[in-house]
Amino acid sequence: MNSLASKMLIADRARLFTKLVLLCVAFLPGSPFYGQSDLTPAGQGTTFYASPTLAVQNNSDLQMQSPYLGGVPTGKATSAPLSLSLEDAVARGLRQNLGGLLSSDAVSGAQGERWRALSALLPNLTTATNLGVRQVDLKATIGINVPLPGVPRVIGPFEVFDTRAYLDQSVFNWESIERVRSSAAEMKSAQFSYKNARELVVVVVVSNYLLVIADRSQVESALAQRDTAEVLFDQTTDQKKAGLGAAVDVLRSDVELQAREQRLILARNNLAKQKRVLARAIGLPAGQTFDVATQVAYQPLTTSTLDEALQQAYSSRPDYKSVTEQVHSAELQKKAASAERYPTLSALADYGSVGTNFASNHGTVDAAAELRIPIFQGGRVQGDNIVADSILARARQRLEDLRAIIDQQVRDAFLDLEDTAQEVSVENHAVQLATQTLQQSRDRFASGVTDNIEVVQAQESVADANDAYIASLYRYNIAKISLARSIGVAESNYALYLKGQ
Repeated sequence: MNSLASKMLIADRARLFTKLVLLCVAFLPGSPFYGQSDLTPAGQGTTFYASPTLAVQNNSDLQMQSPYLGGVPTGKATSAPLSLSLEDAVARGLRQNLGGLLSSDAVSGAQGERWRALSALLPNLTTATNLGVRQVDLKATIGINVPLPGVPRVIGPFEVFDTRAYLDQSVFNWESIERVRSSAAEMKSAQFSYKNARELVVVVVVSNYLLVIADRSQVESALAQRDTAEVLFDQTTDQKKAGLGAAVDVLRSDVELQAREQRLILARNNLAKQKRVLARAIGLPAGQTFDVATQVAYQPLTTSTLDEALQQAYSSRPDYKSVTEQVHSAELQKKAASAERYPTLSALADYGSVGTNFASNHGTVDAAAELRIPIFQGGRVQGDNIVADSILARARQRLEDLRAIIDQQVRDAFLDLEDTAQEVSVENHAVQLATQTLQQSRDRFASGVTDNIEVVQAQESVADANDAYIASLYRYNIAKISLARSIGVAESNYALYLKGQ
C-alpha cells in the first residue's frame, strides 16, 4: 500500500472515530444532553491531525450532533474574500455560535423561572368590575321562612354595580421562601453555564481556525511536492531524449507526479471544506469566502505546576461552578419540600364600591388574616421529599464526577503539551534531514550514479516528514488550547497561550 492510500485509509478511520466520540461525549456530564452545555475534548478525530473532537473536518453529520459546530448567519456575503484574523473569528463565534446563543436563552429562561417562584411571595393585586341584575329568594338565600310585613318573599329583580380591588399577600410561607432561594441558585447555575458555553465556543473556533491553517500548510506542502515531482519528470524526460535515461525512469517519475497531483487536489478540497466548517461555527453568511490572516508559529509555552493548575481549575471553571450551584439549588429544593409541613400565614383584603347603579353606590372593605395548618395531604409531602432526595443525590454525584473529569483533563493536557512539544522538535529535525536527503539523491541522479527510484523515495520521505511536522505543530497548539480550557481560562487567555505566554 503506497503512502497516499495509507493516509486516506487513516483519514476514513479518523472520521468514523470522531463521529463515535462525539456521540459518546454528548452524554458526558456537562453536555447539552446532561443538563449543561459542554463538549469535552476527548481523543483524536480529524482527517490528518488527530485533533480534539471540537475541531471537525469534512463531516456534516458531526456538525449536526453539537450546536457548538453550528451558527446563526448574519449579513450578506460579499464578492471579495474576507480577511479573517483569529481574534475576529473568536469575536464572531462568541456573537453568532449556536451553542452560545442557546445557552444565553437558557439564562433568560432561568430568570423567568425565578420570577415565577418570587411571585408566590410578592403581593397579588387584581381588580374586578361587574354590573348585573339579581333576584333574591329570602327563604332560599338567608332562611327567612315567615313573611315580614311589607316585605315580599322574592325581592327583585334589581341592578347591582360592584367594582373593587383584591389584595393577596403572603406573610409567612417557608416553602415559597426556599423555592425562591433555589431558583436564584438555578439562575446562577445558568449564568455559569453560559460562561462555560463561551469557553467552549472559543475552543471550537480556535481549534477549527488552527485546522484551516494546518490544511493550508498541507496545500502549500502538496504544491511544493508536485512542483518537485514535475521537475524530476522533466529531468528524466530530457535524459531519455538524450539517450542517457531509461523509459522506466520516465514512467516512474510520471507516476510520482500523478500521485502528487492527486494529493494536491485532495489537500485543496479539504481546505475548502474546512473553511466552511469554520464559517458555519462563527455565523458567516452562506457562501462567504475568506482567508485566514493570523499566522500561528511554534512558541514554547511555560506553564504552572500541575497542582497549581488543578487548584485554578476548581476555582475558575464555570462548568464546575454551574454544577456546584445545581447542588445548592437541589439542597434548597429539599428544604422546600420539607417546609410543606409548616403552617402558612396570608393577608387577604378587598376594597370597592357597590350599589344598585354607578350613581348610587358606597365603599365597602373586607380584610382578614388567614392561617393554614396542614394536617394530612394524602402523601404529597412525602412524595415531594423522596423526589427532592433523588434530585439532590444525582446533583452531588454529577459534581463529584465532574471533579474527577477536571482532574483527568488537566493531567491529560499537561501530558499532551509535553508530548507534542517533543514531537514538534523531532519532526522539524526530520524535515531538515529528509530535505537534505532529497537534494543529495537528486544530485546523484543528475550525475548518473543512481536511477530515480532513490529520488522518488526521497520525495516520499520529504512529503511524509512535512505532513508529520504540520500535524505535530497543530497538535501542540491544540494542546495549549486544551490546557487553557481545562483550567477555565480559554476565553480570556487563548491568544496568550498560543503565543507561549
